[in-house]
Amino acid sequence: MEETISMKQLFETMKKRLWLILLMAVFLGGASAAISYMVLTPQYKASAQVLVNQSSPEPTSFSYNDVRTNLELISTYRVIMKSAAIMDHVKAELQLPQSVEALRQKVTVASEEDSQVFSVIVTDSSPSMAVTIANKTMDVFKREIPSIMNVDNVSVLTRAKETSAATPVSPKPFLNIVLATFVGLALGVGLTFLIEALDSTIKSEKQAEETLQLPVLGTVQIFDTKKKTRGKSKPQDAVERRNTVET
Repeated sequence: MEETISMKQLFETMKKRLWLILLMAVFLGGASAAISYMVLTPQYKASAQVLVNQSSPEPTSFSYNDVRTNLELISTYRVIMKSAAIMDHVKAELQLPQSVEALRQKVTVASEEDSQVFSVIVTDSSPSMAVTIANKTMDVFKREIPSIMNVDNVSVLTRAKETSAATPVSPKPFLNIVLATFVGLALGVGLTFLIEALDSTIKSEKQAEETLQLPVLGTVQIFDTKKKTRGKSKPQDAVERRNTVET
């Protein structure tokens, strides 16, 4: 029974300050929409794929050891791909204004377990530039790897295309708005209960009995002393009329 009463009080408290909860949800949702559409710059992602495959005079002579060697080399190639030995050439050949470190931050090298294929992923505010950087990075890597590793076992599997980079990967306005709205609702509920907890005023006879653990013997009503009661005169007016009669 006490739990039912507590739940009832819980919903009554939320209902009483529903305006605050909705205000916080609308405010944060609107702020998120404004930031997503007007402040944040859309980012586009382009991806190219590279195959690591040991060259052999006989196509059918690959052994398990050759495959394992290629797989082990991928970890090394991922580091080389983002090294200054590659990024310096990409920056110079594309005449990019940003620093090598800034360019490196745009490039991600990803590979799946037990796969001889790894991907060069570039994120940029321009879809065409993302495609250009991804393909150039792959081309420079393929060109430079024989002199760096003394082995020519890299080939281009898939080049980046602008059609696949046409849709921005971030920001995601709808997701941001939904999350911000739920955060606003949570904050609104939290503020509601915080205000209720800090409010120590007694609002009803029942609350007075529960708080003071004493019975209510009576209530005092509040009268508006400024209002005049019909048919009654002020004492001063009555005295003036009496003086007039006596005179």
